[in-house]
Amino acid sequence: MDWAVSRLHAADLHYGHGTDSAIDEAGALVFHALGIPHEAAPEAYRWAATGSGRRRVMALVQRRIRERVPSAYLTGRTWFAGLEIEVTPAVLIPRSPIAELIEAGFEPWRGGLPVESVLEIGTGSGCIAVACAAWLPGVRVDAVDLSHAALEVAARNLRRHGLQGRVRLVQSDVYGGVAGKRYDIVVSNPPYVPSAEMDGLPPEYADEPALALEAGPTGLDVVERILAGASRHLRPGGLLVVEVGSLREAVERRWRSLPLTWLQFQRGGGDVMLVRAEDCAHVG
Repeated sequence: MDWAVSRLHAADLHYGHGTDSAIDEAGALVFHALGIPHEAAPEAYRWAATGSGRRRVMALVQRRIRERVPSAYLTGRTWFAGLEIEVTPAVLIPRSPIAELIEAGFEPWRGGLPVESVLEIGTGSGCIAVACAAWLPGVRVDAVDLSHAALEVAARNLRRHGLQGRVRLVQSDVYGGVAGKRYDIVVSNPPYVPSAEMDGLPPEYADEPALALEAGPTGLDVVERILAGASRHLRPGGLLVVEVGSLREAVERRWRSLPLTWLQFQRGGGDVMLVRAEDCAHVG
């Protein structure tokens, strides 16, 4: 671990794909290379690695530095809302603070009302859909994505957690595949990177699917469509939850009259907006 941390520190890498420091990144790589289960920490830090284990660690760390590939793609897994999630370069690496909101059952914003149905737009790995089904007993989830390759990854994650019966995967462009359906919650971590900013992203983003990142000249192309259709797909008292990254000010300028609640998270992260169903009816 000490060797891996020192090498990663010296390499001037970018973090933020499920880890936020060289220490976290080293832990993910070392544990994977040595076949140590995630829950074995912290006792595992006292264990000695064999010669072959050390070589596997060195090879992974060197790939991380040389290729600038995020650790989750090297290991093929990450965690979201306490759940192990498979990832491949077909999907965005899960890292949304929306996990914390799901763990809280969308409270206090639901006001004690049950959550019976959820629509996730742009499911990718299926992490948000899986978390909703795992943390909200009895909820039914429709999870849509335009990418067939992403839906294949999501399907494997549903099978991993035994949730195939409560989560329906739909190949759909935003609301196209769920016409006429209404939900208690519509949630999305959509693409929101302006086209002109794509080339300026750190190299670690190059392995993520552009479809899950880029959203037109302003970055608001998909957010606009989600907001525009929300009133037709939310039940009375329903909630729309959308992550918009660095576009908070742009969203506030674009929808000046729309009552927006910007959520705060104990574990960090932000720029997630919440809109109530009755307010979505006035989106212009």
